[in-house]
Amino acid sequence: MAKKEIKLGDVVVNGSSKPYLIAEIGINHNGDMQIAKRLIDAAFACGWDSVKFQKREPDIAVPEAQKNVPRETPWGTMTYLEYKKRIEFGKEEYDDIDKYCRIKPIAWTASPWDIPSLRFLLQYDLPFIKMPSAMLTNDELLKEAAASCKPLIVSTGMSTIEEIDHAVELLEKAGGNFILMHTNSSYPTQNDELNINLIHTLMERYDCLVGYSGHEMDLMPSVVAVAMGACVIERHVTLDHNMWGTDQKASVSISGMVALRGRIDKVTDIMGSGKKVLTESELIVRKKLRG
Repeated sequence: MAKKEIKLGDVVVNGSSKPYLIAEIGINHNGDMQIAKRLIDAAFACGWDSVKFQKREPDIAVPEAQKNVPRETPWGTMTYLEYKKRIEFGKEEYDDIDKYCRIKPIAWTASPWDIPSLRFLLQYDLPFIKMPSAMLTNDELLKEAAASCKPLIVSTGMSTIEEIDHAVELLEKAGGNFILMHTNSSYPTQNDELNINLIHTLMERYDCLVGYSGHEMDLMPSVVAVAMGACVIERHVTLDHNMWGTDQKASVSISGMVALRGRIDKVTDIMGSGKKVLTESELIVRKKLRG
């Protein structure tokens, strides 16, 4: 049975909590620690709850058919495998990230794309592990992540409902300490492909907490997702949409992070608790009209 309340570090997430905001730095740092730190600074200043990176062992995580494909990069032409190794952070960088985030303070985590990367991440005191959509069908990785006893936030992009069924069954057998994330894995996603109504479908089908991971260029879908009951919102973030990298265009700028935080807070106030109450202003009208 999936849990209906999950603690992500110091923050309790449930069906009525303030949405938990994840700033997905991912690989938008381009292997540059100073860019990573500026994005951490931005997420903290904008009032987001955590930042997230991606961790890979490129020799394992990059598909064989992609390893030798030529890639034009700011550092010259290289194979896709060489490029992935060029931008990958290692222990020195993650030790620095861990220290920097503690000083802020802001929570941080990462998505493991293979078992060595998962084991690497578990040496840190992370609030949760984020499972990427690409790894939803990797039973071995999913089982080991669930066995860590860390809360899991699990994206469901590029997956059939049957594949999600299988993953949820596996996660429930491991204790049910997970949140599913509705997402479409195209970058950027077009509005007519977002299918935000699937949030309710996932809630009803699996009786679990559901969030939303957006890859669109607009802010509105994330706000709509909150109105639909998403308890976690994840968006890629960038210093500049014109920076090099495949994820930059589908990311939220710093000004966008400020705007999205404000809009989500506003829609949370508008939606309310769902319980019928008489407000103070309404009591005044009641007394006037009913005596």
